[in-house]
Amino acid sequence: MIKAGKLYFASDFHLGVPSYESSLQREKRIIDWLEYIKHDAAEVFLMGDVFDFWFEYKHVIPKGYIRFLAKLAELVSMGIKVTLFKGNHDMWMFGYLEKEIGVKIVSDELILMHSGKRFYLHHGDGLGPGDKKYKILKKIFRSRLSQWLFSWLHPNIGMAIAEMWSKNSRIANNKKEEFRSEDEEWLVGFSKEKLKTEHFDYFIYGHRHLPLSIDLGKGSLYINLGEWINYNSYAVFDGRDLELKYWGKLL
Repeated sequence: MIKAGKLYFASDFHLGVPSYESSLQREKRIIDWLEYIKHDAAEVFLMGDVFDFWFEYKHVIPKGYIRFLAKLAELVSMGIKVTLFKGNHDMWMFGYLEKEIGVKIVSDELILMHSGKRFYLHHGDGLGPGDKKYKILKKIFRSRLSQWLFSWLHPNIGMAIAEMWSKNSRIANNKKEEFRSEDEEWLVGFSKEKLKTEHFDYFIYGHRHLPLSIDLGKGSLYINLGEWINYNSYAVFDGRDLELKYWGKLL
């Protein structure tokens, strides 16, 4: 039975980088946040790139994150619905977390109705015009053939490749994003195009690594959830309003 309460949204924890020590500190900070919100949360949406890399072999999963996974299991056992979105860093989730913890896995978009409000939820990768190179890579990485080929690599080799890939990522190098303009924010543009054909009260994304709250007009709000290396940002919907907040500034 799902309990009544608020909806919480967060994204881009990137657990695993840039070092074991800093990732562990971030993991504990996230757990503190989950402990705080569990008292009034009905649902928690973790909207992609929760892990900087994740691949489920048939009998092996990435080492670490025990505290975080245990906390998710605790929330589920309390009747709090937990939904994990596949991001561009952790798209290779196949069923382990659903089976062992009871979370729901979302591969792409999720359209949600709650308290008379309509939500469009997506990690944010591959949406809108441009970025053709990544869109091709995404199709390759999500193909069953690529997943099958990677599964035949020994986990030590597979994880070593992942670590080399992560070292070049913007989050591993702590590259802080800057606001461009509404016209240059491609997820804002994507949302405005979406509004031309159907109405959503809220668009919520991750991926951008920059906390943003932008009024799109016509009663629609765009939220980007930011990330947890620099911002510790998240959003909460109390049944009437959706608000972008920052963990550590409420206590």
